Amino acid sequence: MTTTVISAKEVGELRKITGAGLIDCKKALVETSGDQDKAIEFLRKKGIASADKKAGREASEGLIHSYIHLGGKVGVLLEVNCETDFVAKNEAFGNFAKDICMHIAAIGPQFVSREEVDSSLLEKEKEIIRSQMEGKPEHAIEKIIDGKLTKFCSEICLLDQPFVKNQDQTVGDFVKEKITGLGENIIIKRFVRYQIGG
Repeated sequence: MTTTVISAKEVGELRKITGAGLIDCKKALVETSGDQDKAIEFLRKKGIASADKKAGREASEGLIHSYIHLGGKVGVLLEVNCETDFVAKNEAFGNFAKDICMHIAAIGPQFVSREEVDSSLLEKEKEIIRSQMEGKPEHAIEKIIDGKLTKFCSEICLLDQPFVKNQDQTVGDFVKEKITGLGENIIIKRFVRYQIGG
């Protein structure tokens, strides 16, 4: 049985593309006999599982990122946390924070996650939906309300919104991708969006 020899240069190139750790990059290249495209796919498949494992770990480092949209009419301040100062200073982490700020500037979410949405706001939305359901059977009403509330949260909650740079994934999926790539838990803690005349 022959083993493919993987050079440090190949590992470095894969790390640059994916942001994954050196050991993960080397393993992916060994598993795929040095095929870079297959190695990227290998890391992505492995990623979601490892991101979920990391989600419970404490994230007490991070950075505050600011972004001013062209023309100076919209601005965003974002706090995003990670586990180590090393990752907080990493260029890939800074670029991630910038991407999230750009999304917030463009889409204007009101909350980070569904857990932050005030229950009174959800109850009010439920009542509005229920009032539109007159004449429908009760068992169907509850399913419709759940579906419409999920849609409502995807419009106002950052993590549930389709990511502005890739509509096929949510912001939450994008965060998981970065957790996998950087090898640490990442938490979007809070943000403020400013808009002139908004």
